[in-house]
Amino acid sequence: MSLWDRIQHELIDIIEWTDDSNDTMVWRFPRFQNEIKNGAQLTVRESQVAVFVSEGKIADVYVPGRYELTTQNMPVLTTIRGWKYGFNSPFKVEVYFVNTKNFTDQKWGTKNPIMLRDAEFGPIRLRAFGTFAIKVSDAALFIKEIAGTQSHFTTEEITEQLRNLIVTRFTDAVAESKIPVLDLAANYDELSTFISNKINPEFGEYGLKVTKFLVENISLPSEVEQALDKRSSMGIVGNLSQYAQFQAANAMEAAAKNPGGNAGEGMGLGMGFAMAQQMGQMFNQQNAPNQQGGPPPVPGGPQFYVAVNGQQQGPFSIQSLQQMTQGGSLTRETLVWRQGIPAWIKASDAPELNGLFGALPPPLPPK
Repeated sequence: MSLWDRIQHELIDIIEWTDDSNDTMVWRFPRFQNEIKNGAQLTVRESQVAVFVSEGKIADVYVPGRYELTTQNMPVLTTIRGWKYGFNSPFKVEVYFVNTKNFTDQKWGTKNPIMLRDAEFGPIRLRAFGTFAIKVSDAALFIKEIAGTQSHFTTEEITEQLRNLIVTRFTDAVAESKIPVLDLAANYDELSTFISNKINPEFGEYGLKVTKFLVENISLPSEVEQALDKRSSMGIVGNLSQYAQFQAANAMEAAAKNPGGNAGEGMGLGMGFAMAQQMGQMFNQQNAPNQQGGPPPVPGGPQFYVAVNGQQQGPFSIQSLQQMTQGGSLTRETLVWRQGIPAWIKASDAPELNGLFGALPPPLPPK
């Protein structure tokens, strides 16, 4: 400290603190050799507390207001010093200003996934994060337990310890609640209130208080979220057989609009549709309730085999053949066969298939 600063401090009799930062929790008033004059003016603003420390022990604590430092309004320090008849000379004491405002937007989150056992999914990993707000509730205890003799103490120096405490209590609370993972989002408010009440006593041991605690998000690993998305998509699709028929119909319609397509491609679309239909029927049978002793499923219509480029394909149902007819892959001249017919015949000669070509014009006569 320079000579001018020393002289200036000797002339100043006002002790106060104005804070321009957002994270300062404790600030020590600077005085040369910690000397305070008798009759000095102490100004404590709202959201502040002034703590006097004499010979390493906490003496008086001043709440917001303006004070003239005399033996009348320094009861503890006067007793310690033994000033029974007042004092006129400077006295040595440390003055700490403690910020009692709310320190908001303090972040917390899980560094590593939390392992839990869920009733629906079994063992599962969760991540969570949120915010909290704290304030100093007991300035003397906070200086004694946390700040110590530091001249400048910020939130950064304690939030890491507080975050670890929060994550530990959060993990315990979620595990004990037995809330299913898919229902956690509906209980954020209840979790926030429960955890806030659980950690406040421990924060109180440091002279702090949690004024707000928020759970912003609880998420699953990306692989599990992708599986849930697929499961949700299946729920939206509904009947898999109908969806497969719809997809196949769209594909055939696109093939019919393609003038460069050939019969082989159309047949491939028809086969794809038939496979999709069979898969849909299989899923429907698996998902249908098991009715022990019930009647068997109603048999379908005749199944036809179709000759494509010298190879047999099938069997196909009447519905599949109708789609193939609309796609142009099945014509009147296409050879077909079903059980009970001695030889391959033209599709137009099969009585069951006459209805498929009723709306189609006959082939053009030769030139």
